[in-house]
Amino acid sequence: MNVPVNHPLPILDLDVLRTFVMIADTGSFSAAANAVFRTPSAVSMQIKKLEELLGATVFERDARSVRLTRDGETLLGYARRMLALNREAVSRFITPSIFGVVRLGSPDDIGEYVLPSVLKRFAETHPRVVVDVVIDQSANLRKRFEERTLDLTLINLAENVLPDAKYSAAAEILFSEQLVWAGARCGTAYQRDPLPLSMWEEGCAWRSSALARLDKAGKPYRIAYMSSHSTGQKAAIQSDLAVAPFARSLLGDGLMVLDETHGLPALGQYHLGMLVADDAGAHILAVSEQLRALFDNYRKTGHFDILSPCC
Repeated sequence: MNVPVNHPLPILDLDVLRTFVMIADTGSFSAAANAVFRTPSAVSMQIKKLEELLGATVFERDARSVRLTRDGETLLGYARRMLALNREAVSRFITPSIFGVVRLGSPDDIGEYVLPSVLKRFAETHPRVVVDVVIDQSANLRKRFEERTLDLTLINLAENVLPDAKYSAAAEILFSEQLVWAGARCGTAYQRDPLPLSMWEEGCAWRSSALARLDKAGKPYRIAYMSSHSTGQKAAIQSDLAVAPFARSLLGDGLMVLDETHGLPALGQYHLGMLVADDAGAHILAVSEQLRALFDNYRKTGHFDILSPCC
């Protein structure tokens, strides 16, 4: 774009940059439109005007994909910085008293698949709050919370498991979900005798529930693969080395639900609880509210909304 000498440079619209970043992050005009509460045609018009303003094409589009051009990649860096500076400036006036460090605990499954996007969104709305995350088993997280080394923590609570009873009363239940047996799609591990299991270490609520159900059903089993990380669990399942109890919402590609028709007992539900310190400050309560809103949305829609409304 050629600008006449002494003519002021045009000013980029932050709302348009917000849409631009969302398209870059999602790879989709329609997904971005939903995230910014506009119609796809309105989003297309925003990008068209942006390209006319800059005199450059920022996206390459075809029937299947949307990709940034080289100019688009350059603009993306500037757009993120401008939006971040805007959030920082606005937060100084809207939430000036909310700042500090929050020590948050989470089980591995939620910590790996859900928290990163949640914390990214929180950082955009509360740039003066720093969240330090500890990933551990629920039993250890409860201990850390009682020792006051965590300000709040998420914990898995098994259905009808007595050791969890005293914690259930204190924990706010964010959501409940079916616990299922996960196996490799088209796999045969579930047919072996004894049943090979991929398990977490002692103290895992899912492990306790699964083993109790197998014992009650008289189903022989062996611990074939042990890991405290869900990525290790998934690797064993996808390789058809073992089966494992898993949250239905976290199965992902390459895994399938195994049930009574595969000779495995039903596992029932598990609960995700949240413990918050009694003397929690505004910054801690802000994190707890973000988590509460996320799982409330999950209960209503059946999926986690991980798109940031602010980019």
